[in-house]
Amino acid sequence: MSSQPRLHQHGPETHAFGTVVQLPIALSHDARQYSCQRLNRVLADTQFLHALYKKHHWGVHGPTSYQLHLLFDQHAQEQLALVDALAERVQSLGGVAVGDPRHAAEITGVPRPPDGIEDVPAMLSRLLDAHETILAEARDAAARTAQLGDDGTQDLLVSQVIRTGEAQVWFLAQHLVATRPAGA
Repeated sequence: MSSQPRLHQHGPETHAFGTVVQLPIALSHDARQYSCQRLNRVLADTQFLHALYKKHHWGVHGPTSYQLHLLFDQHAQEQLALVDALAERVQSLGGVAVGDPRHAAEITGVPRPPDGIEDVPAMLSRLLDAHETILAEARDAAARTAQLGDDGTQDLLVSQVIRTGEAQVWFLAQHLVATRPAGA
């Protein structure tokens, strides 16, 4: 036996994206197929939101830059945890989670930001818009997957994706509240 690694290996795809394998989880093939499709959309959107938070984390400027730098990083970490939970749910249903950023770009409903750095209010608004896109998708997917009997997916969407998103929206929106001048 050689200790030389076998490098540059390529093989056939063993499980095509958009298909589900049969698993004994007492959930129909059609329900699992539907849930995987909806979860992959939320997953792609969440991957983009995570990247958007990091983009703004690196580029934030102005008098509240330190606080927003920390907030954006915390929210990015929370979104990354959701990415993992969503991907693992797709896999546990017998599907294939979208993992390639180029593939996620084809699926996401979150608009691409400009390549440069925006003003802070535009950053915040862009993040809020992305959250709204994800929350609308997650709410609809939660309702539909519950109708199909997929309680696990419905629970993930409500207890993690929606609740995390709502809390993050609340914190972000507070930075867009107009403040009065001191002494006014």
